[in-house]
Amino acid sequence: MPFENRRDAGRRLAQQLLHLRETDAVVLGLPRGGVPVAYEVARALRAPLDVIVVRKLGVPTHPELGMGAIGEGEVRIINDEVLWKTGVSAKELDEVERRERVELDRRARLFRVDRRRVDVAGRTAIVVDDGIATGSTAHAACRVAREQGAARVVLAVPVAPPHALERLEEVTDEQVCLETPGWFMAIGQWYRDFAQTSDAEVIELLHDTARPRDEGTADGG
Repeated sequence: MPFENRRDAGRRLAQQLLHLRETDAVVLGLPRGGVPVAYEVARALRAPLDVIVVRKLGVPTHPELGMGAIGEGEVRIINDEVLWKTGVSAKELDEVERRERVELDRRARLFRVDRRRVDVAGRTAIVVDDGIATGSTAHAACRVAREQGAARVVLAVPVAPPHALERLEEVTDEQVCLETPGWFMAIGQWYRDFAQTSDAEVIELLHDTARPRDEGTADGG
């Protein structure tokens, strides 16, 4: 059954994550589309919400081919096999990383404004996106969360093909996915409204969860 929108998907997803409500979990949304989903999960679990900003390190001659990924806190994950097969030099790798680090820092500052990154060390990190196609971004995000010290990594998405989830088992302790269609074309086909999430919406949702509120005052959105 299609989801009405990302917020609807988040509310449904949250119902399958209630076992984490009384834990020290942190909800990490992949910007931009994963943040409205993560927002609803964080509200239901009464957990902190943050973005997890990752950047793929693409091979210079084939940018779509990832040779690693970076995350905040100087996290650096390198695929030595890809480096060896493509012959990328240390200098080329450093240049790609420098460029992507600038963009990563820019995006992190944009989304958080003046807020600090939520510390995940020793806690359960719930990595949330609006869906998974290939799984490359989710894979990087889960690895980054682990490198940042997360004790457990839970991947939570509304929809993903089974083969993508299988590849993500090595970087997750738990997976929660509502729909796992064998025939999968695009994430958007599972949403009635799949309008692009704006930077402004991401910023507002992060700001909203940071505001003190009484437990029964949250509206349905």
